[in-house]
Amino acid sequence: MYMTQEIITQISETVGTEVFGIWFLIGAAFVFFMQAGFAMVETGFTRAKNAGNIIMKNLMDFCIGTVVFIFLGFGLLLGEDALGGFIGLPTLGIFTDYANFDWSNFVFNLVFCATAATIVSGAMAERTKFLSYCIYSGVISAVVYPIEAHWIWGGGWLAQMGFHDFAGSAAIHTVGGLTAFIGAAMVGPRIGKFSKDKNGTVTKVHAFPGHNLVIGALGCFILWFGWYGFNGAAAKTGSQLASIFMTTTIAPAVATVVCMIFTWLRYGKPDVSMCLNASLAGLVAITAPCDVTDALGALIIGAVSGVLVVFGVWFCDYVAHVDDPVGAVAVHCLNGIWGTIAVGLFATTTAPECEIKGLFYGGGFKQLGIQLVGIIAVIAWTAVTMTIVFAVIKATIGLRVSEEEEIVGLDSKEHGLASAYAGFSIMDITEGTMAENENTDLGVADYDAASKVQRNAAVPVVGAADLDTGMHKVVIIAKLTKYERLKTALNNLGVTGMTVTQVMGCGIQKGAGEKYRGVEMDVTVLPKVKVEVIVGNIPVEKVIETATKTLYTGHVGDGKIFVYNVQKVVKVRTGEEDLEALKDVE
Repeated sequence: MYMTQEIITQISETVGTEVFGIWFLIGAAFVFFMQAGFAMVETGFTRAKNAGNIIMKNLMDFCIGTVVFIFLGFGLLLGEDALGGFIGLPTLGIFTDYANFDWSNFVFNLVFCATAATIVSGAMAERTKFLSYCIYSGVISAVVYPIEAHWIWGGGWLAQMGFHDFAGSAAIHTVGGLTAFIGAAMVGPRIGKFSKDKNGTVTKVHAFPGHNLVIGALGCFILWFGWYGFNGAAAKTGSQLASIFMTTTIAPAVATVVCMIFTWLRYGKPDVSMCLNASLAGLVAITAPCDVTDALGALIIGAVSGVLVVFGVWFCDYVAHVDDPVGAVAVHCLNGIWGTIAVGLFATTTAPECEIKGLFYGGGFKQLGIQLVGIIAVIAWTAVTMTIVFAVIKATIGLRVSEEEEIVGLDSKEHGLASAYAGFSIMDITEGTMAENENTDLGVADYDAASKVQRNAAVPVVGAADLDTGMHKVVIIAKLTKYERLKTALNNLGVTGMTVTQVMGCGIQKGAGEKYRGVEMDVTVLPKVKVEVIVGNIPVEKVIETATKTLYTGHVGDGKIFVYNVQKVVKVRTGEEDLEALKDVE
């Protein structure tokens, strides 16, 4: 049967509508999977004793959010416009008129709502009461987020002005990031994060490295993957979707490269965790303009994000003194603001379906002005409402756990969970800091600075040992990198038996100079090797001299040698004792 062009067009439009309707829901599933990404990033960037608590909070963000969104949030966001575009009218149509309910929009907006809530989890991690967090999560999902999202996506007053935020740089990330800043400031820093003098002035910032960078990186990749749905789910045409995918790829990639170069130059080494956050920062910044920018715009937006995320972490630590364990403020708040403003700068009609122009593409200041009004309104709404929410919680049930609970860990105290890693031995290296005292001698800073006299004098560091028994145990603590040389040197001396253990050493080792996100780490628990030998026929002074010459560099951390008298040695196989028992094992 011959089909007219009109019929073909109708079929094509119907098929296209169905295809993009399905993609809309697939995109929602992508965004839901981002909850796993947030959980992994936050868990990896915090300490192991709080891993279960982080996972629980990310789970409950979505589950509590679903409950309150059903009864209140969805209506406030997409209900009939009221109060001049300020709010949507609450509706229970999901119960009263299910057959005609907008199922797709409910699911899609629900997963976005959960994203806004979960951003705060990492910033307030490791010291916030679980009950308090649950209350916060319910309030932001029920009221705070739905109302401002109505302004932008529900036909509210910002939408009527022409404000553009395609996927949520302002509506989600600025709101979540600013809430994270307010919450982290009000709950206070983790114990030991900042050193203060007697006047309360911060004198030093301490680094608390996350316990599992691999999990953090996995979370980052999951988030990047989910972001294709986050930004692209609302696309209306294939060309628009492809363009969104491209800008969503360019911005985070450029942000990460710029961050790598910047941290390499600033700190001497490329910062791994900062670069992971830079990827997320680029994604946050491109979220609002992803559908209206071209490749050049996405590149510039990403480049700014790569520097902005480093600045944000520095600002929280050194200026605001707000403890943000995962960098949520730098990633989401600052880059959410930047991405929203970027619409007014880089929007171009060469992007598919785009009808607005930014300042740099001949559009003048009109769109930029609208974007500024919108972001200021969102910031003001969030700052006022969330400050009130946290203040009420703090004044009633309290925001913060006790000092004992924080030190032991929230997994144990809040959830009765011995460890999130049952069967694994977990060491928290942030608790290994030693203070200088009258016995501290840091030695020379550089091997070349040590004179030949100093190096030679360093060899006889141990006096004559008590040789009453003729047998001695020599314990040598050294750097892992020196083990092979030490083993060979002792073997050449005639020592043929030794016990070797890999241990963690704790001391004042200022020569290390490691940094984590630009903060010098005074964590001093470092991997060492412990070598134990028993000697009788070989003079103990020879063992000491050999070990010292092998290990010496003049740098802090060369190691220590301990000598003990051995009272008795028995060879199990033959029953030989003392020096006879040592003949074939020295």
